[in-house]
Amino acid sequence: MKQAVIGILAHVDAGKTTLAEAMLYDAGRIRALGRVDRGDAHLDTDAMERARGITIFSSQAELEHAGVRLMLVDSPGHVDFSAEAERTLAALDYALLVVGGNDGVQGHTETLWRLLARRGIPTFVFVNKTDLLPDGGSAEERARVMAQLRARLSEGCVPADDLAGEAAAMTDDAALDEYLETGSLTPQTRRRLVAQQRAFPVFFGSALKNDGVEGLLDGLAELVEEREWPREFAACVYRVSHGRKGERVAWLKVTGGALCAKQVVSGVRAGEPWSQKVDQLRVAVGARLEPVGEVRAGRLCAVTGLTRVRPGDGLGAESDAEAPVLAPVLTYRVLTGDEDAHAVLAALRELACEDPMLGVAWSERLQEIHLQLMGAVQLEVVRGLLSDRYGLSVDFGSAGILYKETLSAPSMGIGHFEPLRHYAEAHLLVEPGPRGSGVVFGTRCSEDELDRNWQRLILANAMERDHVGVLTGAPLTDVRITLCAGRAHAKHTVGGDFRQATYRAVRQALMCARSRGECVLLEPWYAFELEVPEDKLGRAMSDMTRMGGRFGAPSAGAAPAASDAGAGAGASGGIATLAGEVPASELGDYALEVAAYTGGRGRLSLQLAGYEPCHDADRVIEEAAYDPEADLPNTSDSVFCSHGAGYTVKWQEVPAHVHVADDPSLLRPWRPADAAFFGGE
Repeated sequence: MKQAVIGILAHVDAGKTTLAEAMLYDAGRIRALGRVDRGDAHLDTDAMERARGITIFSSQAELEHAGVRLMLVDSPGHVDFSAEAERTLAALDYALLVVGGNDGVQGHTETLWRLLARRGIPTFVFVNKTDLLPDGGSAEERARVMAQLRARLSEGCVPADDLAGEAAAMTDDAALDEYLETGSLTPQTRRRLVAQQRAFPVFFGSALKNDGVEGLLDGLAELVEEREWPREFAACVYRVSHGRKGERVAWLKVTGGALCAKQVVSGVRAGEPWSQKVDQLRVAVGARLEPVGEVRAGRLCAVTGLTRVRPGDGLGAESDAEAPVLAPVLTYRVLTGDEDAHAVLAALRELACEDPMLGVAWSERLQEIHLQLMGAVQLEVVRGLLSDRYGLSVDFGSAGILYKETLSAPSMGIGHFEPLRHYAEAHLLVEPGPRGSGVVFGTRCSEDELDRNWQRLILANAMERDHVGVLTGAPLTDVRITLCAGRAHAKHTVGGDFRQATYRAVRQALMCARSRGECVLLEPWYAFELEVPEDKLGRAMSDMTRMGGRFGAPSAGAAPAASDAGAGAGASGGIATLAGEVPASELGDYALEVAAYTGGRGRLSLQLAGYEPCHDADRVIEEAAYDPEADLPNTSDSVFCSHGAGYTVKWQEVPAHVHVADDPSLLRPWRPADAAFFGGE
């Protein structure tokens, strides 16, 4: 049977869960249509989802239509849970992007589109809520929506009922030749255009009214391609949750061979292999999960027994998933009150295993827990999970910006750890990397100088820790850490020695860079699109300038028809659009301010543009009052041995005491091959 995993994605309130309900109902998989506003939607199974009327956790369902098995993944639409939506992409064969006809393309819609394009996922578009459009979604209104989709998403957006016609043929040379010769496109050609992301079929309808859903199912069944899967077992983990009895549940897509109950599977984390036995397997049947003995390639399943996996892990022959694009930009202080701080920390770390984008850090210096996440709604969900699952009542301090740190020039760091009967020395070059690259690791150290196993250990140690900068103690990012030299002792070196040497080497490199003024504080910036009445444009430009934002010339439309309301992009009469970038730290509650000074006619759309040098770094550094030398868990000093006793050497003096001389040829510019452990292995 032909089958495909289809993820349903959208901006919040576009009606994606309602559409999934209608698809299941029309396929005969559920007997009654649930509704989000009534709290009885079949795919919103969590109590918090039902109470809030939004999807928080990805959910799965399965249906059959026209002889094709479609496995649906309903992902969150709220921007606070966009990291959860991004993780589901690893499991998808196709995506169904839902756009609210009355809202048009939103900033978050464009973010999702870029993520889908980055991963090469063929995409269908469903324009929902056409019943709310003027004239009930007339041909003129649909043409307007299509123009916006082509302008803001892709020129390849084609009405589904014209997929055999000229509009689709124009997206591909071979298809155009076929159309000119025969006057139409074959089903095989249409499927190829979709699979190759040349054409993006656009369907129209109203999920709540169950209008256009049958046509959508017909189109999906016809246009998805049958796929051949490898014979060797492989799978990817796209979600981790906990069952009703507290058991850990891993959600997988099998991408090769088959997975059986009681099968032993393996994976790798931080260079270390592991293996565990699968306990139970469950697959979606309609909106329910039912136990099975085997799951073959191409299908989704829920697995118990795998306690070591995390979202993004690959099993068997599957490689690890791509690094995520979306990341939290806010940090909160956890106020534990009367609760045991260690119990709260353990619970949060368990939640972070389910959601790797939930950053949990213990500040030894401040003796408090810091939590990094996407926004206030996610914060309330974390509060609810702590209460419901662990019986812990906590509060949170006000939100702060999650700053990061990097370097502007290369810096060599040396770590030496030699208390009595221990020995390790590591030389690590820390270089600035491309913006948004995170932390990349590699080696250019000769195996004649340091055995391969020790090199592996040093790099594994470097990777297992989140390194912090020396300006404010913020996370280190956008650097390459390369092993250049090292030394072990045949008798006295044990694994933990290189852990200490590695940490100290990275830290010493940062302190040296700080002394030369080569450390850089980064802050998150948002790409914004601000729509305001034309008579308020001056106020908007003044506000953005005051906040340190950058923007181009505003765009304004002529007097529009009422149907253009909500279309965005400056198309409506008397509405001007200002687009650019602004530091996240300056925004605060500006969206509420916009609504106030525009009488509710203004709208601010935001999406994370990435990290850039902080626009007021001196103030932030001064307020942080961070003393890197007082941060003992992140010490930059080394330990040497003399006359049978270890003694500490301050970071500035370490180069005069080292046992290994740096080879100048190793201090060359970084090459892509250095990102691999050993020549691409």
